Amino acid sequence: MAIKAKYQVKKNCMGDPCVPKTMAATSVTCSYPPDSPPRITSVNLSSSGLNGDISPSFVNLKTVQYLDLSNNNLTGSIPDGLSQLPSLTFLDVSGNRLNGSIPSGLLKRIRDDSLDLRYGNNPNLCTNANSCQIPAKRNNKLAIYIVVPAVLIAVIVSVTLLLICLLKRKKQGSMNNSITPRNETMTTNAPGNNVCTDSSLQRLENRRFTYKDLEKITNNFQRVLGRGGFGYVYDGFLEDGTQVAVKLRSHSSHQGVKEFLAEAQILTQIHHKNLVSMIGYCKDGEYMALVYEYMSEGTLQEHIDGSNCNTPHLSWTERLRIALESAQGLEYLHKGCNPPLIHRDVKATNILLNARLEARIADFGLSRAFDDSNDTHVSTNTLVGTPGYVDPEYQATMQPTTKSDVYSFIVVLLELVTGKAAILREPVPMSIIQWAQERLAQGNIEDVVDSQMLGDYDVNSVWKVADIALKCTSQMSTRRPTMTDVVMQLQECIELEKAHGGGDIASHRFYSGSSSENPNLRYDAYTTNQSTNVIQNNNTFEMEHYLKRVPTMATGPSAR
Repeated sequence: MAIKAKYQVKKNCMGDPCVPKTMAATSVTCSYPPDSPPRITSVNLSSSGLNGDISPSFVNLKTVQYLDLSNNNLTGSIPDGLSQLPSLTFLDVSGNRLNGSIPSGLLKRIRDDSLDLRYGNNPNLCTNANSCQIPAKRNNKLAIYIVVPAVLIAVIVSVTLLLICLLKRKKQGSMNNSITPRNETMTTNAPGNNVCTDSSLQRLENRRFTYKDLEKITNNFQRVLGRGGFGYVYDGFLEDGTQVAVKLRSHSSHQGVKEFLAEAQILTQIHHKNLVSMIGYCKDGEYMALVYEYMSEGTLQEHIDGSNCNTPHLSWTERLRIALESAQGLEYLHKGCNPPLIHRDVKATNILLNARLEARIADFGLSRAFDDSNDTHVSTNTLVGTPGYVDPEYQATMQPTTKSDVYSFIVVLLELVTGKAAILREPVPMSIIQWAQERLAQGNIEDVVDSQMLGDYDVNSVWKVADIALKCTSQMSTRRPTMTDVVMQLQECIELEKAHGGGDIASHRFYSGSSSENPNLRYDAYTTNQSTNVIQNNNTFEMEHYLKRVPTMATGPSAR
């Protein structure tokens, strides 16, 4: 392999890095789709002592989603060809000696929210292409004559701008406070150092607000969006008109100051297009609050069960896209954070939708970090989750894993397919997993699909989603696929749907929502109600029995 030869990689360097599966290279993650060769989905060469430029051979990894080249001695420029990798969503080249400018193709993908790029700690790397022209060698005296006046002019301009900013800030008050605590240092109890993004790429400025700021933002806490174990959630607006949701801690909350600051620290470091962004926080005396971006179309649960009359029923194409975006958010928590994060309360009310019906995973107050270099789980004393969504293995062992999130996500996926709740009450109480298993075993997908879709779906894509669900609900977590596998399978489902006229998923040509929604029915995702001390019936069936009876692709005619 050209990359191995260039960098003289020592670890597991013989042969195909993906096979045999039990001896796959430690620096790569592979997927093993049936009837297809293994695919490299992740390459982690961080802190590997790499020298020279970035190998052009990386552009041949067409299925790679995560590429980490951080903390090496790489020089030269970033290859523009990396922007052509169709599956790449995460690229880390920070901590090297790169120069030149960031390729326009990568900048475009950053603007399109299709790539998370980290490039910090490269002193000679230009973020502005216009400032990266390398001058020819000239006489040192001439350089001094040019540089010194330019520096003096820059200093004068900077001082002038600083004075203007100080005067403006004095007039506007304290709304632009920094996220850095004024008196206390923010710390976290999570093991390791959670670094999930480069601060230079944060789209929303993380800030620390005072309690008076929150009063102004919420108009004295006038409009309530929801309530949970943490406290009330209020509607608010920043000075620039940005609408936000303010989660204010109640005095009855069991979360202490240290736990609150730990949560805020993690939240400020997590930035992904499919995760709800935290704009800032407040720790002002006894007052503690978190400020999130506002999601105008509420929770996925409302769109599934029709609890809000202003939310239209979702088409199958929209449901597939929402499922994929939600899966990508969870995949980022598992693969894009160091150490990885386990959400532990994945459910339909913790998936929010914006005006374009784009999905965001919410409520990271329950997230826990774990170091997968030593183990794949983290022990806890309290069972966290919601009835109907909790992994039975986690419930039995009290040790959540990333596969616990996979199990919970599949419950959401079945809700999207069936339009039913995680726990069915009639005719007899049972989980949606058991309900779906019994019907899918009979080979009739129409009995499972939500009737609100009016038959407007491709049977093959629905069967493939059902097949994914069956594989992910095994009581043994080791038999479940990873979120990366789920993402890839959902992408294939979308391709099937598009091939059968399922609409232009990439164009986001979807209903944009009504502006007259009832706010009091929304934002369960900012709360933690019904999320702790769960008792759930362990009635999940083993999947191997059913997979022998359920076809992976339908043989009958399309529903269209």
